[in-house]
Amino acid sequence: MDAMRVVAAAIVDEGRLLVVSKKAAPGVFYLPGGKPEPGEPAEETLARELSEELGARPLDAELLGHVEDVAALEGVPMRMTVYTARLDRGPSPDAELAALGWTDGRDEFEPRLAPAVRDQVVPLLVRAGVL
Repeated sequence: MDAMRVVAAAIVDEGRLLVVSKKAAPGVFYLPGGKPEPGEPAEETLARELSEELGARPLDAELLGHVEDVAALEGVPMRMTVYTARLDRGPSPDAELAALGWTDGRDEFEPRLAPAVRDQVVPLLVRAGVL
């Protein structure tokens, strides 16, 4: 079975990572992003999803890496392409989002972070000196 493809943004400001929860699972926090449309390049997916979810556009997007894990909501294999980026304006939750927050990965959000974020993305950001 092919892994579900996801493109996401690791947006860090003042040592904290932006995380969002969806209305379908308000107790689980993920990176903002989503699934690409057929044939859509990853950077276009990132721009479209951030515009839809946060009302903002990514700036200075750079590939952080690829994460393979089980998707927290769907329970299927997932391959997530993660970019670091800044936003052109303050994020405002829209579309299917229930909430957003900022975490260093070791605070009250830690038990509510999706496993791929908690176990792989946060350590990648720490190793990169971003978080």
